[in-house]
Amino acid sequence: MHVNWSALADTAGVSFVVTVAVVTAFALGVLALGRRETAVEAGNGGGGAALAGAGVCFAACAAAVGYGLTLIAG
Repeated sequence: MHVNWSALADTAGVSFVVTVAVVTAFALGVLALGRRETAVEAGNGGGGAALAGAGVCFAACAAAVGYGLTLIAG
């Protein structure tokens, strides 16, 4: 039995980078929602930019998860 260590290391590296990216995007989305809530409570506008940023972050997370599921199922 032969193990292709190079391919295994590549797969581990890519999965680590993608995991860190998805977790970072999710954390930024939660941070944006928190800043929107603070802006609404302070009465400084509606915090629309923060809400849009959170939506982009959560959409990126959903896209990455959806792509991963299609790789597993396909």
